[in-house]
Amino acid sequence: MEYRPLGKTGLNVSVLGQGGAAFGQQYGAVSDREVLDCVHAGIDAGVNLIDTAAYYGKGTSEEFLGRALEGGRREKVAICTKACRLDRAVFDFTPEGTRKCVEGSLKRLRTDHVEILLAHDIEFATDYEYVFNETYAVLQQLKKEGKTRFIGMSCYPLPLLRQAVERCDLDVVISYAHGNLFNTQLLSDFMPVAEARGVGVMNASALAMGLLTNQGPQSWFPGPPEVVETCRKAAELCRSRGADISYLGMQFALGLKQIPCTLSGAARKSELDVNLKAMTAALDETLLADVMKVLDPIRDRTWPCGNWKG
Repeated sequence: MEYRPLGKTGLNVSVLGQGGAAFGQQYGAVSDREVLDCVHAGIDAGVNLIDTAAYYGKGTSEEFLGRALEGGRREKVAICTKACRLDRAVFDFTPEGTRKCVEGSLKRLRTDHVEILLAHDIEFATDYEYVFNETYAVLQQLKKEGKTRFIGMSCYPLPLLRQAVERCDLDVVISYAHGNLFNTQLLSDFMPVAEARGVGVMNASALAMGLLTNQGPQSWFPGPPEVVETCRKAAELCRSRGADISYLGMQFALGLKQIPCTLSGAARKSELDVNLKAMTAALDETLLADVMKVLDPIRDRTWPCGNWKG
């Protein structure tokens, strides 16, 4: 396992981190046993950062993870969890709501603190000034109280995430769907700002919300049809060569050296094994070049998300 420094935190995190959305049944049913086996196998392979959220399965992900880390494994990993988002359309960025959410998370995770605490999906807030002042203030207070070692925020729109690190003294952020085969704006548009401020960056959704898989995205995917269709063509090209676009996509994302950690949403050991292999296997440069040509028409394409109008 390769480790990289996570900004100014002092944490050296595994290049591959485990994302806990699938633990919360976000992408289909998964059993407690499967999650336990996946988490344990990840730790045995050197994974030392696991990301979850109160939102994932309305706490189910945190409950599963809390059980999985019993027996001495808690000390082997840094936990990142996220507050303020409670359901698909339910958010509470108030200090009171944030604090209540965190207390619930700690109980479910069976720990008295987490390493990283983020305000989740801030693009859905109705007042960004409020988030940069009131929500940020309660994150700072929770840090002072020892409930978390480091604080930050997450969102999809990179300009908003940039505002967050410019306005607030954040330790860590999560960006998603901006560090993948067809969109590398995380590198070009955000990393210089983050590095200048010592902010640690985690790259989530390296397969772009399912776009870079054989199954394609969920029915609620908010992006334009041409993005879905172009990614489908890229997946078909991979299949015609006996390859899997999701494997190529993970190889590509894990190879982005400027990014400390890329999160994988594996919930089963078999899925984790594929991602571990992707870290070290040689990249098919010819296939990558051909896939990139297919994806060129949607290069760096984004879509509206939350209340962000920028």
